[in-house]
Amino acid sequence: MSDLYREEAGAGSPVVLVHEAVGDSRMWDPQWETFPRSHRTVRFDQRGYGRSPLEPGTMSHARDLIDLLDEIGLARASLVGGSLGGRVALEVAVAQPDRVEKLVLLNPGLPGHDWSQEVQAGWAEEEAALERGDLDAAVEVNLRMWFDGPHRSADEVDPELRARVGELQRRAFEVQLPVGDDVREELLVPDLADRLGEVQAPTLVVIGDDDAPDIHAIGDRLVREIPDARRASMPGAHVASLEHPDEFDRIVLEFLS
Repeated sequence: MSDLYREEAGAGSPVVLVHEAVGDSRMWDPQWETFPRSHRTVRFDQRGYGRSPLEPGTMSHARDLIDLLDEIGLARASLVGGSLGGRVALEVAVAQPDRVEKLVLLNPGLPGHDWSQEVQAGWAEEEAALERGDLDAAVEVNLRMWFDGPHRSADEVDPELRARVGELQRRAFEVQLPVGDDVREELLVPDLADRLGEVQAPTLVVIGDDDAPDIHAIGDRLVREIPDARRASMPGAHVASLEHPDEFDRIVLEFLS
């Protein structure tokens, strides 16, 4: 049995929710109230996030997801992934296309993307804060980059929701920092960006209007290169499913049905 924390609810066609790096499975709290009304819904903490441990060595988030599908008896499911979770879901859709019914990618990342100087500077600032043990500063960098986004200041977003996402991000740092450089992720599909044309599942790419230009560029590429893909926009930045759950549910549940 996998040591990944997971939850299941509801009945119907199965959907697995794969969270972002800025958080854990609790980012799907709004969807946990709505998706199980029409779908067998699964959410879980990826390795090193929330309530899932992280051990030294080599690991693969995508392999973990496939193992989870096997353990809970899902031969085929729709995958809804945000950011990091979008990349993980995309890997599974390429590596084992027969396992994926439909694919929803919310503000996804993509290996090999030529990240802007702004994003790289943010990552460097986060790394420097973590090296000096300043978790508060590292969390704030992430909130500024991914929750606020490049077009909004902290006083333009919901302060309670911002603090909540900050708690999720801080928890991820608390799980990951003790392991440090002793863990390494191996991509299940190392050449993922070159194999987008192999995705067989109908795909919806959802991009927050206020997200970083890099994410918009990745969204454009995915829609161009995935054969059966379309794009949808919604308010908010990187954590749009939590910030604007009604709009997210409307767009995604309609696609999944």
